Amino acid sequence: MASHHSNHGPHDPDTENGKSIVVMMRDFFRLEAAGGIVLICASILALIIANSPLSGLYDHILNNVKFTIGFSAAEGFDLALQKSVLLWINDGLMAIFFFLIGLEIKREFLEGELSSRDRALLPALAAIGGMAVPAAVFWFLNKDSPENLAGWAIPSATDIAFALCILTLVGNRIPISLKILLTAVAVIDDLGAIIIIAIFYSHGFNPEPLYFAAVALAGLFVLNRRNVLRIAPYILLTFVLWIAVLQSGIHATLAGVIAAMFIPLHGKKHPGKSPAKMLEHNLHPWVAFLVLPLFGFANAGVPFAGMGVDALVDPVTLGIALGLLLGKQIGIFGMIFLAIKTGLSPKPHNANWTQLYGVSVICGIGFTMSLFIGGLAYHDVHMQAVVRLGVLMGSIAAAALGYCILRYGPTNMRPDWRGKTADASLHQRMTQQVDFLFGKRKGQSKW
Repeated sequence: MASHHSNHGPHDPDTENGKSIVVMMRDFFRLEAAGGIVLICASILALIIANSPLSGLYDHILNNVKFTIGFSAAEGFDLALQKSVLLWINDGLMAIFFFLIGLEIKREFLEGELSSRDRALLPALAAIGGMAVPAAVFWFLNKDSPENLAGWAIPSATDIAFALCILTLVGNRIPISLKILLTAVAVIDDLGAIIIIAIFYSHGFNPEPLYFAAVALAGLFVLNRRNVLRIAPYILLTFVLWIAVLQSGIHATLAGVIAAMFIPLHGKKHPGKSPAKMLEHNLHPWVAFLVLPLFGFANAGVPFAGMGVDALVDPVTLGIALGLLLGKQIGIFGMIFLAIKTGLSPKPHNANWTQLYGVSVICGIGFTMSLFIGGLAYHDVHMQAVVRLGVLMGSIAAAALGYCILRYGPTNMRPDWRGKTADASLHQRMTQQVDFLFGKRKGQSKW
């Protein structure tokens, strides 16, 4: 997501103290990481409720209240899915999040920042280092407890919403090139996390539903090859694919990523039409301001009652926290340093080494995907609390340290550039998302 830098003059009436609440809300939602801010607020609310007299109600609603979709017959015919609220969020709504990730990955690899070797090499190397070293840190701290090793991938993730939120707070002291680098690293990081989930975190494999998945995939392939630009057939087959994958034991969110790969990026006869970009544009605000905040609210509630110092020094807690705080910065900055010094890739424009290090630290914010993988790695309630504690400790420490480095470290940005730098590929997206949410149309405002 990206911020919108307006061109208001010093006497623009919209900038005066009498600005309406609606305009102020638009200003807020135009922030580059507005979705990250909403996610932070939802997560803080979950922490407060989980440690208040409402904790019992919070846990009951998430884990004991169940919803059913489908139908069943007395003869034993059953096409119903019944899950708790927590699982509908993690398996259902998060499939939409992964579908959006799939659309972003496809676009970036076909015509975005990862569409050429020169553009992709530095973020690819950084992402590989940022996944491998945190996993090694976790393994080192838990190697004597084999039952803990299922969580090795938890600190390997980066939360792009939180990370961009910190960059927004830093302001224009950092160049656009670093925001692009961070976004590209996060995209490859997400791709790595998807592969890890598919290989290591699918349980209870049942091959029979995959026959239906194969039919759905064949249908998506035919639609893609015939360059069908209508969205409805793709959505219908994606829903079938999601149910089949869910019933097979492979994690259902992967159905979203796979389906996204079949959505045409451009029409053959109508190059100006892009179903993939249209879906990405329409889904982004709902994912940023609804799906991810709900996920954060449902998964960030850590009850601190009964937790002592031993929880802080638990090998899993330390493995996650230190993997995010130390492993991420070592892996990412180390690979960036080697790639630039060996001439494999140029240094990002107008960036200095301190800023590259600060961005590497910020990549240690691993909230959403880390919590998601933690929920797949451990099913015990105590271990879930330990995972959440480790993710919060590591992410908060990485955010605070990264902010201080970027805010108070040296910058190459000239004073007359501050507040005037803009990048259409990043800053226009948030504007479009907010306009979609508020129902704004061209010509209704001078924004």
